[in-house]
Amino acid sequence: MNKQNKTRNIQLYLILTAIVTGFLLGHYSPETAVEIGFLGEIFLNALFMLVVPIVVTSMVTGITRLGRLTQLGSLGIKTLLYYMFTTAVSVIIGIILVNIIQPGKGIHQQQDYHPNATYSITATPLKGGSVLKLIDENDQLITTDYTSKFEVLLLDQDIRGVIDTESRISRKTIPISYWVDSSGKKVAPDSTGTGVKVRLRDKGFSFIDVVIGLIPENLVSAMVNNNILPLIVFSLIFGAILTTLGDKGRNVINLFEGLNEAFLKFIRLLMYFAPLGILGLVAARLGEAELTIAGGFMAEITRMAKYFVTVLIGLAVHSAFVLAPILLILGRRHVGKYLSNTTPALLTAFSTASSSATLPVTIECVEERNKVSNKTAGFVLPLGATINMDGTALYEAVAAIFIAQVYNVPLDFLAQVVIFITATLAAIGAAGIPEAGLVTMVIVLNAVGLPTEGIAMILAIDWFLDRCRTTVNVWGDSVGAAIVDRYES
Repeated sequence: MNKQNKTRNIQLYLILTAIVTGFLLGHYSPETAVEIGFLGEIFLNALFMLVVPIVVTSMVTGITRLGRLTQLGSLGIKTLLYYMFTTAVSVIIGIILVNIIQPGKGIHQQQDYHPNATYSITATPLKGGSVLKLIDENDQLITTDYTSKFEVLLLDQDIRGVIDTESRISRKTIPISYWVDSSGKKVAPDSTGTGVKVRLRDKGFSFIDVVIGLIPENLVSAMVNNNILPLIVFSLIFGAILTTLGDKGRNVINLFEGLNEAFLKFIRLLMYFAPLGILGLVAARLGEAELTIAGGFMAEITRMAKYFVTVLIGLAVHSAFVLAPILLILGRRHVGKYLSNTTPALLTAFSTASSSATLPVTIECVEERNKVSNKTAGFVLPLGATINMDGTALYEAVAAIFIAQVYNVPLDFLAQVVIFITATLAAIGAAGIPEAGLVTMVIVLNAVGLPTEGIAMILAIDWFLDRCRTTVNVWGDSVGAAIVDRYES
């Protein structure tokens, strides 16, 4: 076993230890568990910080590599068509299953709902807003990590407050930018009252707005607001243009490839601190459940099982009923024999959770064991390790709709079409390293206005699902090599 694989195994053991420790803390010492939640917040902030740079650099480098398709002719076109088709099908399978099973229904989402709490509102003239304070010492917020996707509702006045996310939220106070009534008109609330609720804002979804939003007035503003879709469009077009500039474009491409490698190394470095972050997130989540939910954290874990099973069923269906028949019918290969010969690569993918790290083993299995030509395997497999992420795409679609169900956010057909598009693009932009799907998950959630905080709910079991979806990714690459090789021979 080489040094890199040993390091990954150690990281896995540490993550498992963190999850078990988080369970124990959440159950036996929930107050302490909630207190160390800041470790999880720091970890998530670090992940979110890397979203914009990793998406831009990976998309630009990815499309510049695809620029070689014009020179490789039919081999490149067939490879790209296969990857696009299987990724799209995997997302559709995930969306269908999560809508049928509805794993998020019935899961208790922590909410700050205080119908009997007395409050006071104090103006802050320098900022032009106000501060809402819970007066009774027994009344306090469950969490303080609210974003602009949430709002404060004064139950006795039927007035909504827009949270000032640039100011600090404490367990007793929430800074408010301004107040509006039910018609959206700005109003001045009474200075005291009873009844406070913090809820997810009702963001009207418009497909036209999404399309218009693909071309922002200010690209830097899109980066600041984590508006990822226009960045993807810009990066794809910019990368395609670079491939037409010859030597001048080559210099810029080299720069982006260097930046991409640097950011990937940044993510790998961050994964060393993942056990601490996951400990904080799991402990805080389950500690809050223990303190506020009937049945404690065990009831919460039981409810999460439906999400876990939904993802596994989706991955199994795609592998057995999409990829295997394609291999049999289009590739004219014996599925059992081909699978058996590919087993070392699949086991490596499961153990490392990295399609890029598995690539040498995948090439050996496909070329030497399954007798795919070196020309085909040498092009199809490296490209697949970069852009073909069937399992990741399926997982991100399921996770996004699951989070919507938990927050009780209805998603109409058009919203789910956007999830289909963004999950497919996000999977293409995902790096072939462990937990990279967590970074690109932000793209899918932001596209339909879902809170990125929902990612914290799935971290306790994501380490296992990450390995399962990576295995499906590598299986999809291997099948693709056989199919393309048949039509190129």
